[in-house]
Order: sequence, then structure tokens, then C-alpha cells
Amino acid sequence: MCGITGWIDWTRDLTQDSSSLIKMTETLALRGPDASGTWISSHCALGHRRLSVIDPENGAQPMIRRSGDDTYVVVYNGELYNALELRKELEDRGRTFTTHCDTEVLLVSYMEWGKACVERFNGIFAFAIWDVTEQEMFLARDRLGVKPLFISFADGLFIFGSEPKAILAHPAVKAEVGAEGLAEIFIIGPARTPGQGIYKDITELLPGQCMTVTRSGVRKTKYWSLETIPHEEDVEATAEHVGELLKDTTERQLVSDVPVGTLLSGGLDSSALTALAVRYYEQTGQGNVNTYSVDYRDNDKHFKAHAFQPNSDAPWIERMVSHLDTIHHPIQFDTPELVGALRDATLARDLPGMADVDASLLLFCREIKKGATVAISGEAADEIFGGYPWFHREEALSANTFPWSLASSMRADLLAPDVAAWIKPIDYINDRYAQAIAEVPHLDGESETVRKMRKMSYLNITRFMPTLLDRKDRMSMAAGLEVRVPFCDHRLVQYVWNIPWEIKTAGDREKGILRRALRGVLPEDVLTRKKSPYPKTHNPNYLAAVKGLVLDILNDPSSPLLPLINASKIRELAESDSAKSNIPWFGQLMSGPQLFAYLYQVNTWLKEYGVSVK
Repeated sequence: MCGITGWIDWTRDLTQDSSSLIKMTETLALRGPDASGTWISSHCALGHRRLSVIDPENGAQPMIRRSGDDTYVVVYNGELYNALELRKELEDRGRTFTTHCDTEVLLVSYMEWGKACVERFNGIFAFAIWDVTEQEMFLARDRLGVKPLFISFADGLFIFGSEPKAILAHPAVKAEVGAEGLAEIFIIGPARTPGQGIYKDITELLPGQCMTVTRSGVRKTKYWSLETIPHEEDVEATAEHVGELLKDTTERQLVSDVPVGTLLSGGLDSSALTALAVRYYEQTGQGNVNTYSVDYRDNDKHFKAHAFQPNSDAPWIERMVSHLDTIHHPIQFDTPELVGALRDATLARDLPGMADVDASLLLFCREIKKGATVAISGEAADEIFGGYPWFHREEALSANTFPWSLASSMRADLLAPDVAAWIKPIDYINDRYAQAIAEVPHLDGESETVRKMRKMSYLNITRFMPTLLDRKDRMSMAAGLEVRVPFCDHRLVQYVWNIPWEIKTAGDREKGILRRALRGVLPEDVLTRKKSPYPKTHNPNYLAAVKGLVLDILNDPSSPLLPLINASKIRELAESDSAKSNIPWFGQLMSGPQLFAYLYQVNTWLKEYGVSVK
């Protein structure tokens, strides 16, 4: 994995501005700690930071290839899991290669098939290719948006980057937010509406989208989206198909020239991927799999089961480690470390995020990086297979809003009255929800129940899943760790999208079809374990610490957050019992303590980035 950036300016000679390119590229150093490269011409500048995973000795970027009189230059962030098949096909068509890296496969694919090359890729990617002869740039992002690609049109320039920080490093772009950006932060956040960059001059290329930039303008094209078709297979055939797809994508994603490990929580998803990795390592003679888990000091003393977190992971992790004979690395953090990482997590995202859920993942990835460069994670299974509580609760199914964000009124009440009147938070979230619902591709003649469940699945895949993918990408890449997500294989997502709800919940269980597909892969008790989300700290010291941070903000007249919030309501909340609540206001994990941590992150973001509100 890597970091990419660059810009196009048709009005001036960019060879005189290499210092800006270097500055933009260096903002992405954590994403690519192994190497740095730049390429600059009269109207196009490209920068790259590299994390070496495949063919570390070669594959430097920007990579340049020539064919006759034509020259192409690429910067690329991602992995192609079908690179070997593509390479063979290209060689059969007369193309030659000088490296073993997938960057060259991607670039030669473009040279051979043009913009249609993206339809052949199986992987996670964001890239930009400059055609020197045609003076044209082609950019694309993977189908599910696992890899980020932010863009900006500022003062006639076209600028792009893996993260907003690269674009903000360009002198033409300022850290400004308007009413829409604030509404995203205070009523949608830590999610983002697809395409929203929060900053005024920054947007995002959508998942499954590509674009062409020429002197005459910019053209965007959607090359992939979920296709709704009838599902013809019965339960057993469906389970078999799911199992085959999951096995294939996991084995593809275990290929690496650097150490690989798996994230193991003892839950269904991570246990399945770990078990498949163990089988693959046994077949290929690669020895034992390294596994990693995260927990918090004294969580065993403070954990109390509730509807959104029914059990702790520790005994289940031990169960799977013993069953699979992995080399396990338990990692544990204490409250001071967690609180201290809230700032770093904000800087990694360039935005406020999922509070300690982000911070703990960042710390976790830093520890994993000491022993591995690539990690396999079970992200996205719950969105795809319908595992979250809101898939199974009538109040969420009928809420007429995003089911992971049912506390909109409470959040709106925390805003300063003039800010609320300006950004109209409730109207904003209602509009964003209506926009999402209007996109859902239904089949003619679907029953009301089928339409309801398809709508819920679509919301999760296109609105909630990107939030977790953002989190995983930024926190892992800030530690120089590549995290791969087999459940985001577009073939699997497309297939499961059309599985009827009664088959998805086979056996009258959430993710029932996945459980059935994994028979013989996992022990029965793990196979039937009730879902529990990513662990968070339950230590009361954490609540006390983040409340203290917010009270410090409220007591400091220079705090940039103060003009935006209703300080008296937040003080009142800090002093009430509801601060201890386990009822989430976002997702499953962000409850009372995380609200204070999020407000702290908003203030940190406004201050550290010098954000202007306009």
C-alpha cells in the first residue's frame, strides 16, 4: 500500500514548482515509509510514497512505461489480487514485463485495454495514470472504496491525494468548511456522505468510479455498481457458493513478499479468515499463522454485557488460538494511552472520527507493524451478510433514518442555536437519507418485506461500510501497515447482495448463510457465537478522562469548538447519569464516553488544521 498525490495545471510550467510536490508527497510518509518518488512535467506533477509488499526490490513509483511514441506514468495505491492472471494474459498478447509487481501489471493493462482495464481488476486500488502524448489523466477507485481518493478543483487546478492532508498541502487549497461540512461533522459524522470531503474545496471520487481529466474538462464514469438480479440457488447451493468465494478471495489476499498476520477477535468473521489462512499456510508449507488481538487493561473487571456488546472476546480468542495453533500476540492498552492517541487518530483521518475506536485501532496497528507488514481483517461481513442489530430490530427497520444514527435530535440539541439554524441538521440528515433510499436498485414485484431488507442492506454497504473502511485505511496506513479485507471482494458482495433475506438468515440466525458456509471450518461453539463488535474500554477512568478534556475545552474561551456548540447543554450532560450510558448515538460502540471523545476530536481538528468556518 502507498500514498499518492499530484495535480494538473494547464496554465503554467509546473517544473518550476517541485517544492509544492515534495511537500504534498511528504504528508503521506506514514502511508509509505519505505520509499518516496516524484515526477513532474510542464502541466502534470505526480508524487508517491511506497510501502513495499510485492517485489520490494522493484516497483518504484511513479512508474514510467513507453510504447512506441507514447509514454505513460502511474502512481498507484493498492493491490491487484488477480495480477498473476492478468500478467499471463498480457504476455500472451505480446506485452513484456521488467518487474514482478502489480503496479506494472496495472499500467500495462491500461496500455493494452485503455480505460476498460478497471473492469478486469480484482483488488483494492486508487490510481492516476498520465498519458504524456494525449495530455490526459485517468483516475479510478476500487469498486467498494477500500482505498481512498480525494480530489479538488481549486482556482482552475485539478488536485488529488490519498488523504485530504496531501491536497491541503497545496498552496491553492485552504482548510475551510461551510454549512454542509459542519452538518456532516455534527449530524452525519463520524460517517460521511459518499463523495463528501467535508472541506469546502475537497470531494471524493466515489467507489466504482473513474474519471478523465483533459484541457476541455473532467468526465466521471461509474464502471461498477450493485446489480439486482433474481437469486436462483437454494440454501445449500448458496452456502457452498459463499464458501468457495470466501476461500478464493482469502487465499488471493494472503499472497505477499513480506510478513502477514490476521486480526483475531474470536468472532465468526475473524475466526473464519484465520482458519482459512491456517489451512492455506498448511497447504503451502508456510508454517504457523501469526494472529493479533486487542483488549484493554482491567476490562475483565469492568465489562458488563448489554444488547450491543453481549460478551467479551478474551475466552473466544483463547479458544481459536488453541484450536488453530497460531502464534498469538495479545495486545493491551491502558486508559492514558487511549486518551493520548485521540489526537493522533484525528490527524490520521484529517477529521474527527470514531473517537477511541479509532485511537485503539491506531495503537493496535502500530503494535502489529512490529511483526507484520500485512494483516487480514474481517471488516464488512456484517454489512454484507446482515449481522448488525439494526437488521433485526423493527424500531431500526422502521426508523426512516440511518439505523446506526438514531439520536439525531439529541445531537442537534448540542449545537449553538445560530449554528443549528444555519446548517439545519435534521433537514440535512433527512435529505441525505432520502438520497440514499432513492438509489436502491429493487426488482419489480418485490414484497414490502423484501424491499425493506434490501433497503437496509444497501444503506449498510454504501453508507455505513465506508465509515469503517475509512477508519481501517487511515489508522492502519498511519502505522505503515497494509490491512486487507477479504469480505470486500466485489464478487462476494455482488453475490450476497441478491441472496434473499430468508436464506441470509438460514437457521433463524443473523448471518445464518455464512455460518452454514463455514461448517467444517470452525468449531460449532464459535460458529454459533453471538455477534460482539470490536472491543472498547469499559474502564470508568476513560469516561472521567474524556469528560475532563471536554470541560477543559468549555473553560477555555479560545477553544474553536465553543462558538459551534451549546456549552451549557454539554456541561449538563457531563454532570448527568446519561454520560455513563451504553446506548449508542452512532453505530454500536459510540455511547456516552465516546460523545465526549468525539467533541474533543472536533476541537482538535479545528485547532490543528486551522479550520475556517465560512
